[in-house]
Amino acid sequence: MPSQTDSCSVQIQVFDGTRQPMDTGIALLIRIRDGNQKELVSKFYKKPSILFEGLPFYNNFGDNYAIVVSASGYDQAGFHPVHMSPALVQPVDLMLLPKRRKYDFEQAQWDKLAGANPKLAEILGSGAPSAAAAKKRYEDLMREKPPSMAALLNITTAMRNIHLPQGSPLDYLKQVIWDQSIAQDRFFAWADQGLVQQVRLACAQGVFKPEFGSGLFHPGATSSYKQVLFGEANVQLTFHEQENKSLNGVPCVKLEPDIDYYRDEAAHTILEVIPNLISGGKTDPATIYVLRWIAGRHAGVPEFTPPYSIVKDEPSQPAEGRTKASKRRT
Repeated sequence: MPSQTDSCSVQIQVFDGTRQPMDTGIALLIRIRDGNQKELVSKFYKKPSILFEGLPFYNNFGDNYAIVVSASGYDQAGFHPVHMSPALVQPVDLMLLPKRRKYDFEQAQWDKLAGANPKLAEILGSGAPSAAAAKKRYEDLMREKPPSMAALLNITTAMRNIHLPQGSPLDYLKQVIWDQSIAQDRFFAWADQGLVQQVRLACAQGVFKPEFGSGLFHPGATSSYKQVLFGEANVQLTFHEQENKSLNGVPCVKLEPDIDYYRDEAAHTILEVIPNLISGGKTDPATIYVLRWIAGRHAGVPEFTPPYSIVKDEPSQPAEGRTKASKRRT
């Protein structure tokens, strides 16, 4: 048992899908459980930032806390393990998404993207017969397949934040393969073949680890590597090295990037791959958005800021419905 002087503190902050603090007044149910599975806090709070002091410190596995936050109308979120210490106030930032939600791509509009992230705009525009055609196919994807657009922005944003011995994976992307399906969990692209060696060097530095049996879950793949920085939502780069193309004199290899929920391969297979194979479902980009943002905040790395947000999908106004009904009767 801890002594009376053995205590620790945690600062919990709750954000919404726009990456801003939740509105004051929303009732947040906060649960704090220590590593001994003892519930220490289970109470509603109506502010997005709360400091909890005087929590027990055990100097053993009991200090691996679990924190879960929920609210009516929102998906719950949590983090475990939170390694508590009496030497500092442990910050925990969580994000709650509304159950009824939609993607807000205002910051991802083509003209804004070209100004804010010209490298990504160049990659997305590559191969189009004209600037107008590049803009149209991009806007068509945004309008017709919002989850696929969110996945594309999730993955490219995460790739930009990975440090290789030279540059980032995004620096090696040359062209998205638009004639292949851009799905809500992955896309295909042509990348400078130098990326293969860069990722192998990053493996030696502990940034990535090889994923064995890549061809089983990625047909045609010759090698695959997963980032190991976070507990969840790590980038996986899968290479199809037998498929090659030269773009502007640069030898390129086919790349299949995605983001998995789980870092552990067994958990990924049992909890993600197999259920998706059975149900025909795919990794949810909204879940990836939350997991990657929370993981980045906890790791103290640059914030995950894809150029979109997730907001409430408000139901249609009753008056509007009555107007439509009236028109049908006439």
